[in-house]
Amino acid sequence: MAGIRNSQFTIRNRSLVAGTAGHIDHGKTSLVKALTGVDTDRLKEEKVRGITIELGFAHLELPDGVTLGIVDVPGHERFIRTMVAGAGGIDMVMLVIAADEGVMPQTREHMEICRLLGVKRGIVVLTKRDLVDQEWLELVTEELREYLAGSFLEGAAIIPLSSRTGEGLPALREELGRLARQEPEREHAGPFRLPVDRIFTVPGFGAVVTGTLWSGSIRVGDPVELLPSGRTGRVRGIQVYGRQEEQGVAGQRVAVNLQGIDHHHIRHGETLAPPAAFGSTRTLDIRLELLPSARELKHRSTVRLHSGTADSPAQVILPDRESLRPGESAAAQLRLRTPLLLLPGDPFVLRCHSPATTIGGGRVLDPAPPRRRRRSKEALELLAALDGDNAEEKIRLLTRESRLSGISTAEISLRSGCGGGLLEGALGRILARGELVQALKEPRILLTRGDFGALEELLMTALIAYMAENPLRDGMGKEELKGQLPTRSDSRFFGALLAALVKEGRLLVRRDRVKLPSAASHPAPERDGVCDALETELRQGGGEPPTVKELCQRLKTPDKPLREYLALLSREGRAVRVSGDLYYAPAALAILHDKLTLFLREEGEINPTGFRNLSGLSRKFMIPLLEYFDNIKLTIRVGDVRRLRRG
Repeated sequence: MAGIRNSQFTIRNRSLVAGTAGHIDHGKTSLVKALTGVDTDRLKEEKVRGITIELGFAHLELPDGVTLGIVDVPGHERFIRTMVAGAGGIDMVMLVIAADEGVMPQTREHMEICRLLGVKRGIVVLTKRDLVDQEWLELVTEELREYLAGSFLEGAAIIPLSSRTGEGLPALREELGRLARQEPEREHAGPFRLPVDRIFTVPGFGAVVTGTLWSGSIRVGDPVELLPSGRTGRVRGIQVYGRQEEQGVAGQRVAVNLQGIDHHHIRHGETLAPPAAFGSTRTLDIRLELLPSARELKHRSTVRLHSGTADSPAQVILPDRESLRPGESAAAQLRLRTPLLLLPGDPFVLRCHSPATTIGGGRVLDPAPPRRRRRSKEALELLAALDGDNAEEKIRLLTRESRLSGISTAEISLRSGCGGGLLEGALGRILARGELVQALKEPRILLTRGDFGALEELLMTALIAYMAENPLRDGMGKEELKGQLPTRSDSRFFGALLAALVKEGRLLVRRDRVKLPSAASHPAPERDGVCDALETELRQGGGEPPTVKELCQRLKTPDKPLREYLALLSREGRAVRVSGDLYYAPAALAILHDKLTLFLREEGEINPTGFRNLSGLSRKFMIPLLEYFDNIKLTIRVGDVRRLRRG
């Protein structure tokens, strides 16, 4: 990375990645060196022992402007973890088989790993051609065709080659070019993901990570986040196959110089991504395939998951059975010990601990599912939908699972893998049919029609009960009604629910009050009698009306209903609440208001004693009245005196 610098950005060519696979000592590293001139064994131990331990990288310029990155993986069974890390993200495989030995144990395991990781194309290279005669070569080739029958490499080119003499290299380059032309270009839109397979530091430049860019594009200056650690930094520089570039795109092998992150804090298996674009997870819904060669896998078995450059111990949850037999496939859930970044469609491999063998693999269906009850019919329906291609069904069932809490379109996209136009098109059709309700616009949150209706009924029930207990109140406060929504729901749905109920004619909204249409006033005779009696008592009390307690005694009415009647009189303008226990008839209060106003205009200020002399009231009424006039902004208190409030 030394000498990294900014340069004019150009995508010089299409970029693809090929990986080697095959048994130890079948000549993978020698093949890469003969093909590219690069010795991918960098470590002293690798050169001394003559085996590949770490991933090696090289690249080859093919015709038609295609650059082929090559990942050289170790063949020894002890380094399968490293092999899986190298095989993740490759577009095609070069299955390397020594002509003098043929198919060996790691040949078979590497083939299974490539298939489980979704590799679709490849070439078979028969190395060490110079060590066997033609008759033996033909025999090995025939055996190979039988072995490859029914696999993803059935019909693939088988190219005899000698890395020592160069025989077969031109044919291999030609076949690599042909395959590269058939391979669709990766999607460059969307957030980038770079699983880290190497970490090192360059003096004067700092931390550098390398990997195959799985998706999107990354530019110099971009902010980045390492997951699952959450450490953030910025891209200081980029190299693509040893060239300084302004940008790397999906399908390229890139080296990224990071600013703001110490290389000691970066872990193998982390993923570089834009900040907040993704989240790590400990639970995965998956489609799991158990290899025919594996042992029976029981519910709650512990395995090790490998995906990309990451791995973690995991517990297998089988939702509809007690075990999975060899060769069977089923939906399952994995509970990871270590959080990882995985998305729908990501392939993975499962290995058992003892003996250390590959037992199966599959792909991620949902990277953020809840923990569910086993044998749940709804859960199994959702898993089946996520395993299919029906975007509308995925949206419907994910929304159904969310119940009263609802689900955002962003979460649907994350959990289903449906994005962009596919999500919008499917969602538009569902909303047009009225199957789902958009309960919130930003962020967009969906509820099923049934769950939206359940929340409507909950609000109506709460409002009806409230009005039954408080028949004299002018409806229920909006905030109080909103508080009736269950905690597992979202209070932000209240606006949409209220609007729907008003549109349906089931309730009315007046400013901050919500009421039932039937509450349009038809006063009961007993209510009129009490209200008239209260109004008379207040009017006769003049400047010293009876308190609430005294009114309760005189009218033989309990405190709570009497206060409801007084509140009703206040709303109708037939009484004025001066303090918690003191109400005035409007006419009596107006007289005191006018007396005080006139006095202050003439004298400028008044103290409590002066107001007592002016009004003739006792302290019991005088102090609440002075505070009332302060509260209605008639007066302002300055020390011990009151003055008229200006403006």
